[in-house]
Amino acid sequence: MSGHSKWATTKHKKAIIDSRRAKSFAKYIKAIEVASRNGGPDMAGNPTLFDAVAKAKKNSMPADNIERAIKRGAGLESGGADWQTIMYEGYGPDGVAILIECLSDNRNRAAGEVRLAVTRNGGRMGDPGSVAYLFNRKGVVLVSKTSTVTEEKILEAVLEAGAEEVNDLGDSFEVVCESSDLVAVRTSLQTAGIDYDSAESSFLPSMSVPLDAQGAQKVIALIEAIEELDDVQNVYGNFDISDEIMASLG
Repeated sequence: MSGHSKWATTKHKKAIIDSRRAKSFAKYIKAIEVASRNGGPDMAGNPTLFDAVAKAKKNSMPADNIERAIKRGAGLESGGADWQTIMYEGYGPDGVAILIECLSDNRNRAAGEVRLAVTRNGGRMGDPGSVAYLFNRKGVVLVSKTSTVTEEKILEAVLEAGAEEVNDLGDSFEVVCESSDLVAVRTSLQTAGIDYDSAESSFLPSMSVPLDAQGAQKVIALIEAIEELDDVQNVYGNFDISDEIMASLG
């Protein structure tokens, strides 16, 4: 879940709850298979695969699972599905715009399940292009705060690589850049000895809708319901939830 709030942005890097581990692993496997299929199994020459594998490793996915997913995607091992990227657009409570990114081998199933989850939780589907213009595709790198990792040190490492901004998210820093500069930015962090939690292409809102406690609760419930679907990889929203409201929701 990605939106304009500290909670939403840092939620992904928390330890995966055991009951959701298998579902999370399935999403990582899909991302690895697609990256391997599109760019080949050599991580040195396939930055998308490199980042997908790095994210899976950060979340304790076994090396054997990763290796098999790479081979299936590259056609070196049987069992790989024909995953297709599908984007759905919609609206949540209070007019929040939502982008839903799926990887599915069955468009009809994905469309039906997404529509049902959205309408059952107070949202409605939109036509293609109805909300996409409110988002920009960007490269996003998350770096955990430590005693030695400061905003100044990160800025020094990434500015010449094309980073546009570094945001303080509380317990981590968010480095934003153009998608085309993502490899250069994360490479610069590595060169500077700065470990990062994730590096991926994401959709960031160009404008945000501030939510009160009631609206925030409804939007969170909607997006979590969508994220539970097997075909859904990512959900992006243009909402803004203050720290005070998140604290009031517990």
